[in-house]
Amino acid sequence: MTDFDTYERDLWAGRAGAYERGFAHLTAHTIGPLLDAARVGLGTRMLEVGVGPGFVSAEAVRRGATVRAVDADPQMVQTAARNVPQADVRVAVLPDLPYEDETFESVVGNFVINHVGDPAVTLKELRRVLRPGGRLALTCWAMPGSGVLAVVRDAMEEAGVAWPDDVPTTPFTDYGQADTFAALMSGEFGEADVETLDWDFAFDPEEWWEVGAMARVGSNGVVLLMQDAPTIARVKEAYDRVLQPFTIGDGRVTVPAHALLARGVR
Repeated sequence: MTDFDTYERDLWAGRAGAYERGFAHLTAHTIGPLLDAARVGLGTRMLEVGVGPGFVSAEAVRRGATVRAVDADPQMVQTAARNVPQADVRVAVLPDLPYEDETFESVVGNFVINHVGDPAVTLKELRRVLRPGGRLALTCWAMPGSGVLAVVRDAMEEAGVAWPDDVPTTPFTDYGQADTFAALMSGEFGEADVETLDWDFAFDPEEWWEVGAMARVGSNGVVLLMQDAPTIARVKEAYDRVLQPFTIGDGRVTVPAHALLARGVR
C-alpha cells in the first residue's frame, strides 16, 4: 500500500453519508454510459469496484445483472448493502480483489481509478478477474480539475489558501486526459479507448457547501477544514462569487462537469 492509499483510507473514513447526499448525485450522471460501455445487461456477471453508496450497482441490478461489489471503506460497504440488497457487497482494498481469475464478464468503476496509489497495478488486477472477452469500463475526472469539480479549490485560491505540502495529490493527475488515460489502459487492454463526458450539474450552493466542502469530502474539504474560522468565511464568500455567474434562479446554479470514460476488452 502506498502513502497515497493510506491517505485515501483516512480521507474517506466516515464520509459515506455525506458522499451519498452530495457527490454521488454528481457522479450518477455517468452511470448509464459506464454500464453501456461494459455491456452490462440481463445475466451479466458484473463486479463494481469502489461501490460507494451503490448507485451504479443498483442500476446494474435493474438491468438484470448478477452483481458483486467492493469498497475499501466499511461504512460505504454498509451503505451499498442497504441500498442494493440484491448485490454481494464486501470490503476489499484495491489492488487486491478476493475473487478467482476470470470470474466476471464485466468490471466497472465509477470515479475510483483516480483514488488508487498505483493505477497500472490496479488495472492488472481488474484484468485478472475478467473473463477472456470481458469488458472493463472506468470513469475519472478530466484533469486538471475544472467546472464543478474546481469550484471549492478556486474559491480557496481566491481567498489565498495555500495547498499544504502534506496533503498529496492523486497519482492519476498524469493520466487525466483522454490520450494519457488511453495509453495507461493499453498496457493491459489492447482494445481500449477513451471518450469525454460533459454535462451540466444543477445544485443548491448552500447544500453543496455543507455536504461537500464542510463535510470534509475530498481533498478540498480536508484542506478547507484545516483553516481557522475567519479563513473559512473568506473562502465561503469567494465560493459564492465563483458560483454567481452560474445562477439559474430559485437559489440554484448549473455548473459544467467534465469526465473521461475508458473502456477496454480483455
